[in-house]
Amino acid sequence: MSGHGNLENIEETDGGFSFGGLFRRYRTPLLAAASLVVFCLVGYAIMQLTNEVRYDDVVGALAATRPSAILLALFFTALSFLALIFYDLNAIEYIGKKLPFPHVALTAFSAYAVGNTAGFGALSGGAIRYRAYTRLGLSPEDIGRIIAFVTLSFGLGLAGVAAIALIVIADEIGPLIGVSAFLLRLIAGSIVAILGAVMIIGRDGRVLDIGPVAIRLPDSRTWSRQFLVTAFDIAASASVLYVLLPQTAIGWPVFLAVYAIAVGLGVLSHVPAGLGVFETVIIASLGSAVNIDAVLGSLVLYRLVYHVLPLLIAVLAVSAAELRRFVDHPAASSMRRIGGRLMPQLLSALALLLGVMLVFSSVTPTPDQNLEFLSNYLPLPMVEGAHFLSSLLGLALVVAARGLGQRLDGAWWVAVFSALAALTLSLLKAIALVEAAFLAFLIFGLFVSRRLFTRQASLLNQALTASWLMAIAVIVVGAVVILLFVYRDVEYSNQLWWQFEFTAEAPRGLRAVLGITIISSAIAVFSLLRPASFRPEPATDEALVRAVEIVMKQDNADANLVRMGDKSIMFSENGDAFIMYGRQGRSWIALFDPVGDHRAVQELVWRFVEAARAAGCRAVFYQISPALLSHCADAGLRAFKLGELAVADLRTFEMKGGKWANLRQTASRAQRDGLEFAVVEPQDVSSVIDDLAAVSTAWLEHHNAKEKGFSLGAFDSDYVSSQPVGILKKDGRIVAFANILVTESRQEGTIDLMRFSPDAPKGSMDFLFVQIMEYLRGQGFTHFNLGMAPLSGMSKREAAPVWDRIGSTVFEHGERFYNFKGLRAFKSKFHPHWQPRYLAVSGGGNPMIALMDATFLIGGGLKGVVRK
Repeated sequence: MSGHGNLENIEETDGGFSFGGLFRRYRTPLLAAASLVVFCLVGYAIMQLTNEVRYDDVVGALAATRPSAILLALFFTALSFLALIFYDLNAIEYIGKKLPFPHVALTAFSAYAVGNTAGFGALSGGAIRYRAYTRLGLSPEDIGRIIAFVTLSFGLGLAGVAAIALIVIADEIGPLIGVSAFLLRLIAGSIVAILGAVMIIGRDGRVLDIGPVAIRLPDSRTWSRQFLVTAFDIAASASVLYVLLPQTAIGWPVFLAVYAIAVGLGVLSHVPAGLGVFETVIIASLGSAVNIDAVLGSLVLYRLVYHVLPLLIAVLAVSAAELRRFVDHPAASSMRRIGGRLMPQLLSALALLLGVMLVFSSVTPTPDQNLEFLSNYLPLPMVEGAHFLSSLLGLALVVAARGLGQRLDGAWWVAVFSALAALTLSLLKAIALVEAAFLAFLIFGLFVSRRLFTRQASLLNQALTASWLMAIAVIVVGAVVILLFVYRDVEYSNQLWWQFEFTAEAPRGLRAVLGITIISSAIAVFSLLRPASFRPEPATDEALVRAVEIVMKQDNADANLVRMGDKSIMFSENGDAFIMYGRQGRSWIALFDPVGDHRAVQELVWRFVEAARAAGCRAVFYQISPALLSHCADAGLRAFKLGELAVADLRTFEMKGGKWANLRQTASRAQRDGLEFAVVEPQDVSSVIDDLAAVSTAWLEHHNAKEKGFSLGAFDSDYVSSQPVGILKKDGRIVAFANILVTESRQEGTIDLMRFSPDAPKGSMDFLFVQIMEYLRGQGFTHFNLGMAPLSGMSKREAAPVWDRIGSTVFEHGERFYNFKGLRAFKSKFHPHWQPRYLAVSGGGNPMIALMDATFLIGGGLKGVVRK
């Protein structure tokens, strides 16, 4: 390994066929398919449980809801979201950080508003936290710990609340669900005992090792405080639904236990927002004590108050911050920057919600008085067409929602036109004023935040992932279930498809369902068949010339590695920036930050991630700086610390003083040994290339090594001749050399290949470094990049993420495999500043697999890694 270093690791082998390997590879689509199956079973269960209920009864129950009950529901919703904000505050305190309360409150409120609506709270809400908290200076490791804290605390708190409630009211809830009170108390008691044991074990913040995973348990104070917050949150959210239910003999403690179980099963089902699963548990538990039509009406209101309203408030709050962007006040400016990070995700969730609303409204009947009014002014074909097209526009909004989350300008245009058209059609099909108001609110949010959607990408080029395809399938199945529920008294016949009358609501709903089924199936087929795995081709000579021109105009000297020609190149739309990358296994691995104009960075990151996904691969960014982390978080990548880059300040570099004594002695000894330093300019390298090749060959043979690639250069005459070369001579013969990588900005210089003959005097490497640094300082360069020290700077704290703990252990005890500590010690001689470098992996990708792929790419495959 050269001075810049690379990580060598274990191979990701195929190992033959195994169900475990098959599941790991197709885990996401298999879980999506399983969730869809669960939802279908839930839909069937709801149809059976509501066999005696009619749609008009549900509408009547909704209309009969008391205004005081709605006001109480709003009050308890506010209390619940206040508690949810304290999840994040406690998590931030737990990791030892401190952030301004308004920023945390806006972030947490938005995260939970999106998570409750879209489901997958740890992912959807987690993405919002990554976007906001990186802007506030938290590292990816810190944000990951915050997400883990809030996710685990909610899950454990929910289990604890449900268990305690079951112990108290097992006699009352047992008959509701057909389970004996003794068995319920036994199960609940076991849960409480387990949670109590965990609390006792972690009372002093102890670390619990579970296999390869190390978890730092909260101390007793943190645990107790968070449990109270979770209990308060669950109690408040349960009260939202409880006050909306009609008066019943079921007490609040019994309902709290039922509610906690329903929420838990909804989360475990992986169905978006627990849709259907939550409702099924509530109906099955309360159906014998409360009229089911009243329960259904209350559940609809609960979804509106607790799920839809907070999302609207979050969008309104961020929109207000956007409208105040001309206010010259630090607090307003800070809140606006946070809002800009949140708005795309909020609008994405709102577009998804309104798309579902349009689809579901297409299979529910229009009030008779509205139809009578329309029949007096509009022809039937116009009403039929408006009804059918609005359902398809709902599907378009669902598809656009994903693009809005990715800040696509194409998705913005699709969402705006779809919402405008749907707003017009909602008035033509049913005079649906509430529906039109929601759509107008979305349009308002889209126009206010237009400046945030700057990624010039086509929405049609975005292949939907398995999770999004599953969400669309859930929407279609849900529409079918609603259609069957609403028109369960209508006898089906083939003639229904061809009935066109103002009062023929069932045929209208059938045609709408058929339309969205056909279109959604076409979208699914397009997304599933479009990805095709292919190997990126190495850069052409023309592309290399363009890339080198960009490299020479910027500051990153390492970017000169593009000259090797062993990497593919992805240029920005304007051709003023690029990403260099390679493929290994199922990983597309980008090297360093994008090179070139910083305004093209965001676009390039997204294009690279989407291209990798379209090829059926994971996107990986290797050795990236902290500046790129926010863009990676936007694209859904998770970051892991890889090591630290050593950068020496040449402006203060001077071989004087006590701290430079050892290097001064080394330099003096080298000069006494007869070593002479010189720099050969690129145009003259060809005259000594044979001598350099001889030194390189001797060095490789002496170290039993082979040439590397990707993040390291190899000895190639064209590559070595493209930049200056520093050489050491002894008795007129070259005994050591290093190629010097520079750019025209003169901000940074570095070296790549550094090789010396076996008979070179001791200390030649230190002497060569010193001489090159002095040469660069004399040429006006300000910094010298000594390369990365792998696994350096990993946290050793008990609270550190598992990745850091493993990395620090390998750094301390991994000398058998690679001299990690020695490499850092060598670089430390030059008193550099240490800058963190990261590995970012797309989706739920395993960082170890991505790191192994990068290792094989650098080493030239398994054989290269084994041979060093």
